[in-house]
Amino acid sequence: MTRAARNWFTEGGRAYADFRPSYPSTLAAELAELTPSTALALDVGCGNGQFTTTLGDVFEEVVGLDPSEEQIANAAPHPRVEYVQAPAESLPSSIHDGSASLVSVAQAAHWFDLPKFYDEVTRVSADGGILALLCYGILHIDDPAIDERAQRFYADDLDAYWPPTRRLVEREYRDLPFPFEELEFRAPSIEKNLTLDALLGYFSTWSAVRAAREAGQEHLLEAVGRDLAELWGDPSTERLTTWPIGGRVGRVNR
Repeated sequence: MTRAARNWFTEGGRAYADFRPSYPSTLAAELAELTPSTALALDVGCGNGQFTTTLGDVFEEVVGLDPSEEQIANAAPHPRVEYVQAPAESLPSSIHDGSASLVSVAQAAHWFDLPKFYDEVTRVSADGGILALLCYGILHIDDPAIDERAQRFYADDLDAYWPPTRRLVEREYRDLPFPFEELEFRAPSIEKNLTLDALLGYFSTWSAVRAAREAGQEHLLEAVGRDLAELWGDPSTERLTTWPIGGRVGRVNR
């Protein structure tokens, strides 16, 4: 009999830091090739630093900014990264005008008041600086039956619980206003080998999962955990999981 996976749907905020996928290191390097220098990068809405730390491997100084005290408290350390609690729409005065070669936003732009944020981008960006609004789409798992159940959980079981802004991510931010000189940029995909527990841990970070729990729909979460446990076999088996990265990249001309 297949062992049931750990019930990650009851876990707290630490699961976000543990189970959200990390961006490939090549993504930061490819963005850096577009910037006027590698002196300073800002990662706005940084969460707990999944993308911020990869920027730290490329840029001389990186500031990660997020309005959530909990996210900043769980942010991954890096010798070139400083974390600051601040909203996207009002960056701290310590970020000097015209100083940032790159302003990145990874999986967060759909939560922003964009006109106010764009005003801040224009203020802090160096001439010719780069703005990158990045997002990753729904995962795909290399086992067809498991992938089908994961897709059904995302699109059908949780359909009523996703916020409307989720559609912006699905369309790779193509519906967002973007008043900058847009550049063609093809990002690498995220690839990671996941165990069953790690997959369910990732699911637990979805806003729709939290909304379903709050609506008393625990049976949806229990059902997908049970179904996936039966399909997976040995829960310690790792399966290749891929997330496509999309978004908008543009140049800020002052």
